[in-house]
Amino acid sequence: MTASDKTQNSAFLEKSIQHLEATGFEQIKADMEGYDIPKSYLRKGTDSKITPDIVAIKNGRKYYFEISLKSKKPRLLKSKWLFLDTISRMKSNRFRIITTKGHYKFTDMMLEDINLSNKEPIKL
Repeated sequence: MTASDKTQNSAFLEKSIQHLEATGFEQIKADMEGYDIPKSYLRKGTDSKITPDIVAIKNGRKYYFEISLKSKKPRLLKSKWLFLDTISRMKSNRFRIITTKGHYKFTDMMLEDINLSNKEPIKL
């Protein structure tokens, strides 16, 4: 999610965190009140920061989660997903997308556009 989308969709972010807790994830960090904020990455050349929506650990492995909801800035979202996927592969971590009803097609098209069609989104 982009920063502007986070304020509008905090309920879905909370639902996603509850789902992750129920499936055994620990040390959950999210950009939300009541949780630690995940590490941000500074984009060179610009002053923009990239922060994963949720970071959690399961069985000793770190997972980066991105919430996929329809956005007015799909290009920014695509670059964020590519960056997080690259970071996770470099450090032998995992990158997953979480989406919900009404956003499946948008998510699939975005993943196809950036050649990440091998990623299967978590559908809540």
